[in-house]
Amino acid sequence: MSRLAHLNILQSCRRLLVAFSGGLDSTVLLHQLAGWRQQHDVELRAIHIHHGLSPHADEWVMHCQQLCGQWQIPLIVERVVVNGREAGIEAAARAARYTAFRQALLMDEVLVTAQHLDDQAETLLLALKRGSGPAGLAAMPATLSLGEHQLVRPLLTQSRAQLVEWAQAYQLSWIEDESNLDTRFDRNFLRQQVLPILSARWPHFSQAAARSAALCGEQEQLLDELLAASLSQQIQGNGSLLIPPLLNLSEAHRNALLRRWIAQQGGKMPSRDALARIWHEVILSRPDAVPCLQLGLHQLRRYRDALYWLPPFADISQQVLPWQAPWAALQLPDNLGIVHRADVGQQVRAPREDERVSIRFQARGHVHILGRNGGRSMKKIWQELGIPPWQRERTPLIYYNEQLIAAPGLFTTVQGRDDTDSGWHICWQHHE
Repeated sequence: MSRLAHLNILQSCRRLLVAFSGGLDSTVLLHQLAGWRQQHDVELRAIHIHHGLSPHADEWVMHCQQLCGQWQIPLIVERVVVNGREAGIEAAARAARYTAFRQALLMDEVLVTAQHLDDQAETLLLALKRGSGPAGLAAMPATLSLGEHQLVRPLLTQSRAQLVEWAQAYQLSWIEDESNLDTRFDRNFLRQQVLPILSARWPHFSQAAARSAALCGEQEQLLDELLAASLSQQIQGNGSLLIPPLLNLSEAHRNALLRRWIAQQGGKMPSRDALARIWHEVILSRPDAVPCLQLGLHQLRRYRDALYWLPPFADISQQVLPWQAPWAALQLPDNLGIVHRADVGQQVRAPREDERVSIRFQARGHVHILGRNGGRSMKKIWQELGIPPWQRERTPLIYYNEQLIAAPGLFTTVQGRDDTDSGWHICWQHHE
């Protein structure tokens, strides 16, 4: 078998972007792909992330530039800011890297990373330390989706010893990151102090760990296939999950569905404790409650027999946005889109000369909207319109002076009635 047989996983890939730190693993991978490129007609680029965490970071950039120049591989250098206050330095650095990778990937380009067999064993042990289930114990798959792109790890069958052997045979030079020796980090502790002992006692420990991870991955894939149909029937068009079908399921079945739904929403795999809180504090809360469970940066909320997975929102309830002639499209805060005049949209009367137009996000008291007999409280109106509580202070409201005139796409008040042919049509183009 060819020494590069492990690269056959890239057989159908024609455009490759290699994550190149300059360390042993990524140096060997890039060197192997430089030879692979000539035989398989692929376009090859490399990307180096400058985290700014080491005093040697600029030297590492020059090292990577020199190697890529020598091998005639285009190199992108991306500088990122790492803020480890919330999730820790390791997690923050990884998040910053993958954000940079996603931004750099071209159409049809595959991201290639250099994790190897020993990394897989470390990942499995970290999952055991966290008390992970089969999904976590499956460790790192050889391929996975990265948004519209694909991530491939061709070295997962190769041990670090094999990579060292390759590097020495071809007299490669690489960077030694001093932070890799810092055993305060869990992965470094496993790499420096735990895995050497395990491998000394059981020389094939990493291979056995990789087999266990692969078996866990197969079990998760089987569950994915078995649950796919029922999960798709429970997910509504807005991504929310219907609650009633969950009520008669066993705890194991229910938790499996919840995990997969959260994963589809882009959330991290919840712990058993988190799943128990979702069940008791959100799903089983009293019917008139408005439950909200914070899971990391996201919120899980219930509304009208459905669960919603929500990203963090900025509080914009007190904002007042003046809208002035010539009435150009108005950008709304927190990625809510734009409000603009159009040929179609919510019909309202044009403002008088003495009326200032503004966009606000909060209305209180009784409001009389067109088509209804008498006024109602705003809370009642929102309920009748089916607007969830978290969207009520994120919906743009048109005001003339201090008078509520309309909510684009939802209603016009009697004070905004247009009895002429010279009124406005206001449209809200939103991203949510």
